[in-house]
Amino acid sequence: MKKVERINIIMRYINNRARFTISEIMREFNISRSTAIRDIREIEAMGMPLVAEVGRDGGYFVMNNSVLPTVRFTDNEIKALFIAFMATRNQQLPYLKSRHSLTEKLLGLLSQNLQEDLVVLNQILRFEGTNPHNPDLLDLSDLPHPVLEKLIQILLSDCYLLVTVKEATEIRSYPIYLLHLYREKSVWLIEGFNLEEENRQIIPVDHLLDVVTYPVKRRESKKKILGKLNKQEEVNNLVVELGPKAITQYKKYHPLHVSISYTNPYQTTALLKMFVNTHHPEELTEITDWLLFLGKDIKLREVPAAISIEIEERLGIYRI
Repeated sequence: MKKVERINIIMRYINNRARFTISEIMREFNISRSTAIRDIREIEAMGMPLVAEVGRDGGYFVMNNSVLPTVRFTDNEIKALFIAFMATRNQQLPYLKSRHSLTEKLLGLLSQNLQEDLVVLNQILRFEGTNPHNPDLLDLSDLPHPVLEKLIQILLSDCYLLVTVKEATEIRSYPIYLLHLYREKSVWLIEGFNLEEENRQIIPVDHLLDVVTYPVKRRESKKKILGKLNKQEEVNNLVVELGPKAITQYKKYHPLHVSISYTNPYQTTALLKMFVNTHHPEELTEITDWLLFLGKDIKLREVPAAISIEIEERLGIYRI
């Protein structure tokens, strides 16, 4: 670990404790006594008000009402931050305006040499969201759905929501308990428990017209909601054995709700178990397409009768 990185970490370690000793710093960061003393002296020189306690059990503590000194980033930390911004262009992420202003502020603080390094990185690196005709470091124009940031802000304190959704030709409002907010296939989705219909529901954020908190007096407890969901869990009706090539494809892409269990310590074979709703044509098509994406290095152990013929014909796989 480089000295600057170590000192930054030690500062945060110190600031989160009422009191510390040299011995504790030595053990925590695996450094010598002389190195620990030099680091503490440098931290004091940077402005952190440390007070030494004299005596056999003496140590240090941070003076009350003190704050951490200005955070300092290494060149590699700055590069990591900008590469993360570049990799997430055109992903419709929330707080886009804040990302844009943060980028501008950081650029204004950097040395000329580091700015030139970032320009070079911007020229040679390409990601899925990069516009090849305008690969500008500040090109962050992929605005998300306007309700997304409001939704996230509410979720920081409350998961009981009253959502207003546009469905086909009608507008509906109903209460949900939000289980997850996730992004799949470039679409933000809400996985929630509908408190009126008492079932699991997936709602595209793009369909939201508004979202507010649901009145406390009309809520069910989280424990009851999870209990109802557990009772409604479907029995797995699709069981697939994956070989090494199929596992490689799985790692490239898989539906969010699909997971595998490795069946050997080398992670070269795995088992996939899931429920496929045979009454939803779109889900059947999606799963069939995805199995095709996995390739021929799979074997079906169990498969719904409604899709077994289609899968076998399209994939040419061996059923056991």
